[in-house]
Amino acid sequence: MSTEITSEFVWHNIPPRPRDSHKGSFGTVLAVAGSAYYRGAALLAAEGALRTGAGIVTLASVEPVLAAAVARLPECCLCPCVAGAEGGISPESIPQLQRQKATVLLLGPGLGGTAQSAARAAETRTLVQKLLPGFAGSAVLDADGLNAAAQLLAEGKTLPHPAGELIVTPHPGEMARLTGLSAAEINADREEIARQYAEKWNAVMVLKGSHTVVAAPDGRACVNPTGNPGLARGGSGDVLAGMTAALLACGLPAYEAAACAVYLHGAAADRAAAALGEYGMLPHDILSQLGRIFAENHR
Repeated sequence: MSTEITSEFVWHNIPPRPRDSHKGSFGTVLAVAGSAYYRGAALLAAEGALRTGAGIVTLASVEPVLAAAVARLPECCLCPCVAGAEGGISPESIPQLQRQKATVLLLGPGLGGTAQSAARAAETRTLVQKLLPGFAGSAVLDADGLNAAAQLLAEGKTLPHPAGELIVTPHPGEMARLTGLSAAEINADREEIARQYAEKWNAVMVLKGSHTVVAAPDGRACVNPTGNPGLARGGSGDVLAGMTAALLACGLPAYEAAACAVYLHGAAADRAAAALGEYGMLPHDILSQLGRIFAENHR
């Protein structure tokens, strides 16, 4: 049976920072994200990682995305990429991306796919196929990275893995594409589906939605009690992906990183809803509330 994530669990797993800490103490996130169509997704993911404690965050993307990042996130390091189909990241950039020093790879937010063109989808699949298996650390696969993986699975290929742990973060629609099940079938037994595929894919599963389920390959599972319908808008998942990657970079194991990120994401969203309403809150409002939660818990 699954358990409910609690604040005690979160603060047990996210300790106060030692007084002699430095940026190298908290890892480096390489976020391969964004395209001309989805510039904001990359920024939300990068800021989510910065606000959740990663020592260094490097955003690898195309020039229009990096130009926006310079203005909004001066703390973010930048890795310019060659533009490909529909203004996305070209596979020509793969050698450069593989040379980046990082402990965690965040792959997927805003990369684009079939909604733009078949060529964009093909280039995103190549990024997933080439970057994940060669990465020495752990990784978070999100958004268009998941849609690319779904196509690979449909072709009979295996889910690409890094050398370290893998976290996948599908919503029910993405999970349907990954598994071939319908969204209704998935929602009918969310915990069991999450457990089954976490074991099958040897990955920590974050099955998003009301009462998000986090499942580990070893059978552990937990359900998140925080969050509200104000999260039901584009960009919320990008923030969560960045938060999850940051906690991995800070040294939490994948299951604990995912569970803590999901809880904090929902808790900050609950505060945003209390201040601005579920209709009026936006995903970037989560980030300012997140800082207050950390401060109140002496983190």
